[in-house]
Amino acid sequence: MILHELIDYDILRMIWWLLLGVLLIAFAASDGFDLGVGTLLPFVAKTDTERRIAINTIGPVWEGNQVWLILGGGAIFAAWPPLYAVSFSGFYLAMFAILLALILRPVGFKYRSKRESPRWRNNWDWALFIGGFVPSLIFGVAVGNVLQGVPFRFDPADMRIFYEGSFFALLNPYALLCGLLSVAMLTLHGAAWLILKATGPVAERARSYGSLAALVVLALFALGGVFLAIGVHGYSITSEINPIGPSNPLLKTATHDGSWLANYSAHPWMLIAPILGFAGAAAAFIALRARWEVVALLFSKVSIFGIISTVGLSMFPFILPSSLDPKSSLTVWDASSSHSTLFTMLVVAVIFLPIIFAYTAWVYKVLWGKVDERTVNDKSGHAY
Repeated sequence: MILHELIDYDILRMIWWLLLGVLLIAFAASDGFDLGVGTLLPFVAKTDTERRIAINTIGPVWEGNQVWLILGGGAIFAAWPPLYAVSFSGFYLAMFAILLALILRPVGFKYRSKRESPRWRNNWDWALFIGGFVPSLIFGVAVGNVLQGVPFRFDPADMRIFYEGSFFALLNPYALLCGLLSVAMLTLHGAAWLILKATGPVAERARSYGSLAALVVLALFALGGVFLAIGVHGYSITSEINPIGPSNPLLKTATHDGSWLANYSAHPWMLIAPILGFAGAAAAFIALRARWEVVALLFSKVSIFGIISTVGLSMFPFILPSSLDPKSSLTVWDASSSHSTLFTMLVVAVIFLPIIFAYTAWVYKVLWGKVDERTVNDKSGHAY
């Protein structure tokens, strides 16, 4: 027996669909609070010392948290090559904007305190805000466009990809709603992190802004669901599904007159995802008002898990639908790498993911504790 045949092709495809979700959720749950703190920075911190306190709550961990973004991009490249080709080329300008904003973050951390000038530091603080707000918004906008369908198609002759959209077409009302939901979700997460790690006025202001963000998450998540039910057509496969068939999207037929809520009727257990999205945000609100620091952060993560899972479960088995040619839509069953590639990657993931989780947990344990004025004014030079 060939080694990769130990696991059936269809099961490997499902495993990698789940692992892609795990990596995206891990990124949002870890680096998400870094983005949230950046978004909140101009509002929760009024003095230079307060801003340094906010910055140093994420200073020791933000670089490690970005590992999940890299892993997510790598997983898409290796496990779902057509998805990588379409999304990273079609959303090129959006991706460039995200990368440009993310580049501002390390530069801002490193250079902000190099000069005593208030104007110098204020400019870098706004750069850190951009580095938090812009990626949060564009990630959500991308999800909103994926739910509506992306304007691409494959040439039947040679499988060349044609993308017929534009950057500004991405900024449609439903996508912007999803973008604002993403900003609110990560702002809530950042606020929960700040009340856990910061002290004094920074933590108190974060509690107020986080409470407001939690209410916005509840409102926008509900509004997004309503629009998804009555204003956004889903996709459905109209031909026979072959879970172990070749990775060629054009071998199926699909239609754009379905509903993204159909999976919840067919599989009621999936309703746990949106329920966790709502319940996590509501519980985080209560925990913030009650000053339950660890509980607020945990329930913020629960809300992130529920909201992102809701998108994945609503679309299954689609991972990137096409609004130009529905049969060109990418699904779990026709957009993956080969059987042997998925198996080899799974072996690597089984070995290294636990190591990454263990190392990350150890880092957080070592760096645990509050950040206060004494911490940022320590002359050892470790604070930003």
